[in-house]
Amino acid sequence: MVNPGRVAKLNGVEPSSGPVIYWMSRDQRVKNNWALLFARDIAMERKQPLVVVFTLADSFLGATMRQYVFMLKGLESVEKVLEKLSIPLIVLTGNPAGEILKFTELNKAGALVTDFSPLKIHRHWKEKVADSVKTSFLEVDAHNIVPCRVVSEKQEFAARTMRPKIEKMLPEFLTSFPSLKAHPYPFKGKFPKNPWKDLPGTLSIEKKAGGSPRFLPGEKEAEKTLRRFVSEKLDSYAEERNNPCRNFQSDLSPYLHFGQISAQYAAVEIERTEASIKSKEAFIEELIVRRELADNFCFYNSDYDSLKGFPLWAKKTLDKHRKDPREYLYSTAEFENALTHDKIWNAAQQELLQTGKMHGYMRMYWAKKILEWTASPEEAMELAIYLNDRYSLDGRDPNGYAGIAWSIGGVHDRPWFERPVYGTVRYMSENGIKNKFNIDEYIKKFS
Repeated sequence: MVNPGRVAKLNGVEPSSGPVIYWMSRDQRVKNNWALLFARDIAMERKQPLVVVFTLADSFLGATMRQYVFMLKGLESVEKVLEKLSIPLIVLTGNPAGEILKFTELNKAGALVTDFSPLKIHRHWKEKVADSVKTSFLEVDAHNIVPCRVVSEKQEFAARTMRPKIEKMLPEFLTSFPSLKAHPYPFKGKFPKNPWKDLPGTLSIEKKAGGSPRFLPGEKEAEKTLRRFVSEKLDSYAEERNNPCRNFQSDLSPYLHFGQISAQYAAVEIERTEASIKSKEAFIEELIVRRELADNFCFYNSDYDSLKGFPLWAKKTLDKHRKDPREYLYSTAEFENALTHDKIWNAAQQELLQTGKMHGYMRMYWAKKILEWTASPEEAMELAIYLNDRYSLDGRDPNGYAGIAWSIGGVHDRPWFERPVYGTVRYMSENGIKNKFNIDEYIKKFS
């Protein structure tokens, strides 16, 4: 049974007879998916067919072939697993809101279920659907362990204000998952034939950023990555996680971003291990508190991708130092191709270009230096988002927006010592990086 706290009614219509549609979006998996489990519960109660629909937009927030191929390959594995459960996956292309409305009406659906996202673009699509759809429209938070709407009714100031609220509710929501069983009522509805597996070559998206040799898509690969982290890295995670030369991060972020693995499942598996308490606590802090703080930020602050979303103190201090001289100014192309004077920054950008991911500690330094080497905070914010969303597999994500806003605009942080350009926004120096690990080794790795 799905906890009712995960479910939000997006219109006032009750479920009726007719196929149940799960409009899959942010959570692209079969296992451990509360939204899919909820949709099946409705279908079973009413003895109705169940169908999963994914709407593929022609473009999405600067995503390139790198992200589209990873996503579509992951959906191929979703289709294979669903097929064994007698549940079809249908991929529709075009405007997501328009396509799901047409499909819902064409098949006289009894209920439409979707998953949760705090991003503006997803919420805009859902608002369009809620205004027009004639059937029950329900949203299930299958991404957060404690649902975003439940844990807080406002934008939280920082992790320290969010943490106790999450910890209080974890006993209720951090549970194991029931298994998804085969569905006995076959879907015989109407849908357009769409050779979606051939789509990457036909989409009008940027094809320059190639695939990532480091990450293979799909639920099985996500599970392998989790198992490898548990067996090889978790016990030393607390000590080694901030050293990019050692690669002790979990590497789960691309899979979490595309919903190819459940954060809740990962948390349950981590808690079961006999790894050091310190390392488990450090990882759970990142997996639950920091991730869900990012969702909270994007859900309650519609300006999460601009300076308007910064706290007042940060806006004031950045404005005060707006005209400070910059020692270096680089063009977008110079940043993009890792052609700055700073070998550390260049190595971080090369890691992003080559692998589709950047070490979390380096991403903070990377974003702060963009502020230092651009003409304005607005330009810095725009450029950091552009590079992250274009090259990172886990770009276009609340974690990315919150991380960049923290680095450039002090979101979830506090004022520090005042200095040129940054004002009182926290500063990171080259010497500070060098004192933490062997930076020459990192530079050599991604030269």
